Amino acid sequence: GMFKGDRSRKETLSEFGFRLPSCKDNRPLMFEEWEKFKGQTIYVSATPGKWELDKTSGVFVEQVVRPTGLVEPECLIRPAKNQVEDLMHECRKVIQDNNRILVTTLTKKHAEKITEYFNENGLSSKYLHSDIDTIERMEIIKELRTGVFDILIGINLLREGLDIPECGLVAILDGDKEGFLRSRVSLIQTIGRAARNIDGKVIIYADEITDSINEAKNETDRRRKKQNEYNEFNNIIPKSTKRKISNVGIYELSKKVNIKEKKETHGNNLKNHLKNLKQEMINEAENLNFEKAAILRDEIKKLEENEIGINDNE
Repeated sequence: GMFKGDRSRKETLSEFGFRLPSCKDNRPLMFEEWEKFKGQTIYVSATPGKWELDKTSGVFVEQVVRPTGLVEPECLIRPAKNQVEDLMHECRKVIQDNNRILVTTLTKKHAEKITEYFNENGLSSKYLHSDIDTIERMEIIKELRTGVFDILIGINLLREGLDIPECGLVAILDGDKEGFLRSRVSLIQTIGRAARNIDGKVIIYADEITDSINEAKNETDRRRKKQNEYNEFNNIIPKSTKRKISNVGIYELSKKVNIKEKKETHGNNLKNHLKNLKQEMINEAENLNFEKAAILRDEIKKLEENEIGINDNE
């Protein structure tokens, strides 16, 4: 991927005369070339695939036991027919226990329609997909955790990096539709979203038990059994993980207000203002404050768009 991206960029630059054709000789290694040059290598993966396992020749160290004692969630498979109605029934039970629900679908349109249907039937839900910007996305996740609403419906919950201890149910709709988001590795990772909560469980809705579903369920059950044996041997009582809910909402709100205020006050100093914001963004990223860095990035983008009249809705 790095080689192809670099090649494409430099071909465009040399074609229009911004670089000499020889610039293409200075390039990243292709993956096959890297494999020949690499020395002794340690591979680390939470969900190794076939390629990684083949490289180990069957010799690897496994670390699946959690010190908290939390076991992998119970994984149920149900027919896809009437999946939305069945899920609504399950959601009501989970909400009674003051837990939250994550639902993964295959398309944006499906996520929006299910959200609308749930809300019409008395369930409090919101959807999350790529059309929602960083600021709003973080606010939605915070609202889910604090109980402003109970059900979050998305497409790629892996990309969102959701780590929500309050999640008591993960529902995977159309689980038998093979693809990237329904592969063995993706299913195992999605199932893991319910592993932070002692009451967590997963429901996969599928009319056909695909190889990916079967392998993901078997692996989850194997880890669940191993953790239970470890807990029993060491007298460990599982407890749900606890994670502080960061107060990003107030910070974001103040940022949104400041964006409009700054548009009116920076005047002819916009370039200097953008330069300062970019440096502030870099500093936040270097200090691992990625939430603040993302907010600053979005603010910079909006100011740059306003400068050239692309997003002038005022």
